[in-house]
Amino acid sequence: MIDTDPGIDDAVALLLALRSPELHVEAVTTVFGNHDIATTTDNALALLALAGRPDIPVGQGAARPLARPFLGHREEVHGARGLGGAPLPAPQSAPVTQPAHELIIDRARAHPGELTLVAIAPLTNLALALQAEPRLPQWVARVVLMGGAYTRPGNITPLAEANVYHDPEAAAQVFAAPWSVHALGLDVTLQATLEQADIARFGTRGTPVADFVAAALPFYQQFYRARKGQPATPMHDPAAIAYTLDQSLFQMRLARVTVDQSDGPRRGHIQTTLEVAPDDAHLHIVTHIDLPKFRALLAERVQ
Repeated sequence: MIDTDPGIDDAVALLLALRSPELHVEAVTTVFGNHDIATTTDNALALLALAGRPDIPVGQGAARPLARPFLGHREEVHGARGLGGAPLPAPQSAPVTQPAHELIIDRARAHPGELTLVAIAPLTNLALALQAEPRLPQWVARVVLMGGAYTRPGNITPLAEANVYHDPEAAAQVFAAPWSVHALGLDVTLQATLEQADIARFGTRGTPVADFVAAALPFYQQFYRARKGQPATPMHDPAAIAYTLDQSLFQMRLARVTVDQSDGPRRGHIQTTLEVAPDDAHLHIVTHIDLPKFRALLAERVQ
């Protein structure tokens, strides 16, 4: 199951998953984050239509964090609709009646020990699912998430990464739950980049999926060049799908973490202790990526 807030890089991540025969996408759940919940849900439905998979159920999730109002999306990162102005077909389906957290619980209960939750957005839906069903960690094989800054500065504040900052209370609950968590934070996702030539190559494929990616990524690319001074464009969320597909492309370290939930400038900061004993570890922190193989995977699949 993919929990997402599309989002340009979320869109590429979802399309990578849908184009990977090793994965069976059981469902998609949506949450606030890169845009409001109505827009992220509509984007998810439209992306499934683009990929020819409107049969995959979509559960609409949380519209705000657990403890605070949603501060709002940033159009300068993902554009007015959240997808860089790239055209998409109209959705061919509607969300299911179940809210996202209930859909997560039901699918995990139905497939005990088989389901990977890939969370590439604020972690509110996962926290709500944990609150509603404490047995959930017993049923989930693992959680792969994009979020956090463990050994480097943040991207939304000097100390915090955006997905964790949007709902640190939810992140704290997800990290503390007794399940296997594999976290791809800025430490590794800022390594998972595409160059200009990689982005331009999507425009040569002549398929609807590749044409969409070629149209969406330049907006994201311009944000990172103009606002962050980065010539290469990070693919934060696709890295989490790549990890789910092939863990051998990555290196990781065991860690124990605490999430700052205060009201001050440290809100969303993750205090990290690395190199802990396996029995004392809360999670696996992913630290390095094989960049050539990652780029080759995206080029091969997203078309």
